[in-house]
Amino acid sequence: MAANLLLKLSFPEKDVALITLDDPDSNANVLSRHALESLAGLLDELEKRKGLAGLVIASAQPGMFIAGADLKEFASSIDAPTEEVVEFSRQGQQLFGRLAKADYVTVAAIDGICVGGGAELSIWCDRRIFSTGDKTTYGFPEVKLGLFPGWGGTARTPRIVGLSNAVEMISSGENIDPQAAAAMGLADDLVDMGGDRDALIAAAIRLIRHDQQSGDFRRDRERWAAPIDIDDTELGFLGATASAFIQGQTKGHYPAPLAALEVLLGGAGVDVEAACQLESEEFAKLFGSPINRALLNIFFLTDRNKKDPGVAKGVEPRKSAAAGVVGAGVMGQGIAAANVKRGIPTAILDSAPEAITRGVQAVLNEVAYNKKTKGPDVKRAVELAPLVNGTLSDSELCHSDLIVEAIVEKAEAKQQLFARLEPLMRDDAILASNTSTIPITRLAEGLKHPERFCGLHFFNPVRKMPLVEVIRGKKTSDATVATAVAYAKKLGKTPIVMNDGPGFLVNRLLLPYMNEAALMLCEGASPAEIDRAAKDFGMPMGPITLYDVVGLDVAVHAGRTMLEAFPDRVVPAEILQSLFDHGRLGQKVGKGFFDYGPPKGNKPPKGVASDEVAHLLNECRTGDERKFTPEEITDRLFLPMLLEATRVLEDGLVRDARDVDLALIFGIGFPPFKGGLFFWADQIGAKEIVEKLQPYAKLGKRFEPTKLLTKVAQANSKFYD
Repeated sequence: MAANLLLKLSFPEKDVALITLDDPDSNANVLSRHALESLAGLLDELEKRKGLAGLVIASAQPGMFIAGADLKEFASSIDAPTEEVVEFSRQGQQLFGRLAKADYVTVAAIDGICVGGGAELSIWCDRRIFSTGDKTTYGFPEVKLGLFPGWGGTARTPRIVGLSNAVEMISSGENIDPQAAAAMGLADDLVDMGGDRDALIAAAIRLIRHDQQSGDFRRDRERWAAPIDIDDTELGFLGATASAFIQGQTKGHYPAPLAALEVLLGGAGVDVEAACQLESEEFAKLFGSPINRALLNIFFLTDRNKKDPGVAKGVEPRKSAAAGVVGAGVMGQGIAAANVKRGIPTAILDSAPEAITRGVQAVLNEVAYNKKTKGPDVKRAVELAPLVNGTLSDSELCHSDLIVEAIVEKAEAKQQLFARLEPLMRDDAILASNTSTIPITRLAEGLKHPERFCGLHFFNPVRKMPLVEVIRGKKTSDATVATAVAYAKKLGKTPIVMNDGPGFLVNRLLLPYMNEAALMLCEGASPAEIDRAAKDFGMPMGPITLYDVVGLDVAVHAGRTMLEAFPDRVVPAEILQSLFDHGRLGQKVGKGFFDYGPPKGNKPPKGVASDEVAHLLNECRTGDERKFTPEEITDRLFLPMLLEATRVLEDGLVRDARDVDLALIFGIGFPPFKGGLFFWADQIGAKEIVEKLQPYAKLGKRFEPTKLLTKVAQANSKFYD
C-alpha cells in the first residue's frame, strides 16, 4: 500500500481553512508517519493565523477519505519495545487531540471510505459531515488485525455516540453507513453531493458558521472531555452482555474484541485524557502479539493478491464485458449472479426449459436481495433483469467474452459441450470449466484452441466464497490466465493461479485432513472428539461434520481420484465406503455420520449421534477403542495437510507458499488467527515440525518429512523466506 499521502492547505473563504488529502500514486489515502508529520506542520501553521473560524478536512479522491494507517509501517515496527508502542499511540492521540482544542471549529467532510486511523482523525473533530454516496462507509476495523483503535478511538467515540454504540462498533470491527452514523449522532449532517465535491465543502462551512454563532462546539468539547455519565448498574449490565456476545462470536480465539471492551468500560469513568492513557497501555499489549502478526499477514496476503496479475508483467488481459454460463443449476446460478451483481450482461444456457426458468429466477432473487431489509428489492430486480438472458440456444452465447461451463461433473459431457460451443465463439473469447476434479489438460483434448481454455473453479456457495482457482492446462496461454484472473477480480473474487493437477489446490490439501479424520475413527477416536479438536484449532466446523455437508458420495469419489493419483500415501478409510454403501450420504438425505432432523428456518439441521454409524464403526475398527489426546488429533489432522502443501510447492503447482495460505483461508476457512498454513508452520518452526512427525512415522509415507520440509528445517529458515 502506498504511503505518499499529500496534505494541501487552502482557504475557500478567508477565515476557513481546508486541508485536502490526496495520494497521487494510489486510490487509497493512508496515514503514514510522513502524513502525520505534515498534518502537525499544517496545524502549527494554522495556530499562527488569527481570526480563523474553522478548518475542514476533506479528500480530493472521490469515494475515499482515509483508508486507515500505513500497515507496512506498522509491520516494520512489530518488534518495537512496549514503551515505544505506548509512545507511538500517545503521539497519535495528542496530534489528533489538537483538533479538539483548536480555537476554531474542526469538521471532517467525509466522502467514501473512512476507517481505522481515518475514523479516529474524524472522531477528534468537532463535527463530521457525510456524503450519502454508496461508497461512504465508516468504521474501526482494528479488531480484525488483532488490535483496537490506538489513537483515541476508544476514548472519544463513546463520548460522542454513547458507550453501547461504541462497544458494538469497535468490538465488531464492522462498518456503518451514513444513515446509521446520523442515527447515533456520529454524523452531524448528510449531503447528497450529486457528484459535486464543493457541495460537501459548502455544507461543512455552514456547520462552522452555525457553531461559531452558537458556541455549541465548545460546550460539546467540555462534555466529551469529561467522564461518561453512566451508573454502575448499567455499566455492569452492558459489560456482561457484551462480553457474553463477544465470547460467543470469537470462541476465545480473538482476544482483541474483549480487550477493546475492557478499555471502553475502564475509560468510561475517567476523563478523556486518562481514557487515552489506558487505551495506549492496553493497545501496546496486543501490538506484535502472535494473533496480531497472523492477521496482519492475511491483510498483506490479500493486498498482494489484489496486485497480482497471475502471470509475468507485460501480459495484458482481454476484456470481460459480457459473459456466458452453461448450466442453470446451483453453481451456474451462483456464477451468473456474481456477474450480474457487477453489471456484466450474462447469458445462461441449459438444455431444460424448466431449469432455465428456475435458474433465472434464482439469479434475480439473489441479485435483488437487500441486506438492510433482508428481502428482495423490487427496484433493483427491475434494473438488473435486462442483464440476465436465459436461453436454450448455443448461439446466444456467441457474443460472450468469456464462457464458464458448470454442468454435470463428467468429462465426456463437458467435452461434447465444448465441441458444440467452440466453433461459435469469437477468436478472442475464453472458454473455462468450473470442474472441481477433472484435469484441465484432459478436458482440453479435442479443442482447436486449447490455449484459450482454462479452469475457473468457483466454490459453493458462490455468493459467500471469495476463492476462485484459476487452473492452467499444459497449453493454456498467459493471456488466457491473465484474463481469467482479471475477470475473477472484476467479480470481487480472490483468484489463485495454479498448474493442472489432481484435486487442483484446495481439494488436494483438504483430502489428507479429511481422510485422516476418517482413519482415526477406524482406530477408535469418536466423531465428537475429532470435530472438537478441529474447532478448538479454529476450523469453522469439524471434518466429520464437513463430510456430511459436502456429501459422502462426493468424498468417496474424490478419495478414489486422489488414491489413483497418489497410491503411495493415500490410505482408504473403510468407514467412508461403508456409509456410502448404506445410503448415508450426508445432510442432503438426512443421514451421514450423524442423523439429521428437518432444518428449522435458515439454520442448518442439527446432527445427532447415530446407532447405525456406531455399529458400522465397530465393524470397521482396525484396533481397540482408545483415548486420543487433543494434541494427537490436531497433529494427525494438520501435519498431513502441511506435508501435502510442501509437495504442492515441490511440484510447482503454485508459485508461492503465500498462494497456498490465502487459498486455504478463503477456500476451507483455515483459521485466520493462525495466519495461514505455512505461516502457522513458520511460527512453530520446521525443525519442531520434523520432530512432531517422528511418533507418527509408523503410519507410513503420508507422515514422512518431504525434501522441502527437511531443507527448510536444516537451513533453520522459513517457508516465507
